[in-house]
Amino acid sequence: MSKIIVVEDDQFSQHFYSYLLNKAGYTPIIMEDGDKIIDTLSIENIKLIIMDINLKNTYFKGEKVNGIFLSKFIKQDNALSGVPILLVSAYSPMLKDENDFFTESLADDFITKPIVDFNCLLNKVKALIKE
Repeated sequence: MSKIIVVEDDQFSQHFYSYLLNKAGYTPIIMEDGDKIIDTLSIENIKLIIMDINLKNTYFKGEKVNGIFLSKFIKQDNALSGVPILLVSAYSPMLKDENDFFTESLADDFITKPIVDFNCLLNKVKALIKE
């Protein structure tokens, strides 16, 4: 079973991902701690990261961070950059009024919340894992 890190701070969403991904045959690892995410990526065979952009309780090296920062950090690290990242946000990256956070994040794909089409999410997961 492919391991997927889910970076999400909302408990309802954590349960949603856990249920859906388990049902689809994946092993979700729900995490919020930025340092533990990087450590886990270094020692586990992680096939995908599903990353919320707005994170209330996520810290990395003592600093509060969001999903854009973590995604960019992972993608700029040569040892970790091969792990695909699926960004999740209530905001569409197509609305470029301030900046294009999807491009800034260096993530591989994006899905908008609320996720109402479960097959769309699972198709994105399958495409990014490529197994």
